[in-house]
Amino acid sequence: MTSDLRPGRSCPLHYRYSPSAFARAPDLTAETLYVIGGLYGNLPALEAVLELAAHETAPVTLAFNGDFNWFNIDGATFETINREVLRHHALRGNVETEIAHDDAAAGCGCGYPDWVGAAEVERSNNIIVTLRDTAKRFPQLRRALAALPMHLVADIGGVRIAIVHGDLESLAGWGLAQETFILNENKNILINQILKSNCRIVASSHTCLPLGSTFDTPLGRCAVFNNGAAGMPNFHGERCGVLTRIATRPATPVTPLYGTRIGAVHVDALAVRYDHERWQRDFLKLWPTGTPAHESYFRRIMDGPDYTLAQAQQLL
Repeated sequence: MTSDLRPGRSCPLHYRYSPSAFARAPDLTAETLYVIGGLYGNLPALEAVLELAAHETAPVTLAFNGDFNWFNIDGATFETINREVLRHHALRGNVETEIAHDDAAAGCGCGYPDWVGAAEVERSNNIIVTLRDTAKRFPQLRRALAALPMHLVADIGGVRIAIVHGDLESLAGWGLAQETFILNENKNILINQILKSNCRIVASSHTCLPLGSTFDTPLGRCAVFNNGAAGMPNFHGERCGVLTRIATRPATPVTPLYGTRIGAVHVDALAVRYDHERWQRDFLKLWPTGTPAHESYFRRIMDGPDYTLAQAQQLL
């Protein structure tokens, strides 16, 4: 029996894998890595990520760890975002997995935990139906999304990193959510998964709220960084996305929101400060009042979630 950290609704069997799948040769090696999860079809946020990378003093490797699609139901933005993302390292989130085929049995594939209400689940399932219709207009991109892996392994400065969308057992797992992390009984399960993975850093997304955490293991000090969402506000009263930067050198000239070090490697959460006014206009054009995405997300887009920067870094 697998030790599952994810509370709540089940996810498809083909979403699952073993933590030992990460105990392999790295898929990529870099000095500076950006892990960008939850872009959610926000084109201004994608442009802000590329601008951040351009201002680094050394080349940056980009890895998009899923759900780079969501709100982008117009063909032009869908094509632009996917063609740019596919130029870099990428893995598929539940959104890419579900729009790449016609089987609607899994809905949006989010694997929502029990604390998410039925109405929100239904709205997400309706969003994926609309987005899938857009994706069908781009069969070549759809095949490329279907072919993306569920996870990647990186080597940065001799430190191994597991890059996932959900957690170390499922593409749609919630084991690395803030709500799960604060449960002390899950710590030993996570450490066991870390040991099987042979990775000292786990970079995730999926759960929409950022989290930085460190803990001691037989491998040494380890870290989990969930970037929340690169394409939506992550903190109350703030209008910026978040990405995870993992590098052999400090983040300059930008100041991280929070961070830590694992060995000689810097692990930081960076703000993605996109053009909010432009994004608001783009969103409302596609998802006006009364649509599923507006009902579920517009308040967060304008005001941020009921979550703070202090909560995100309380376990560092």
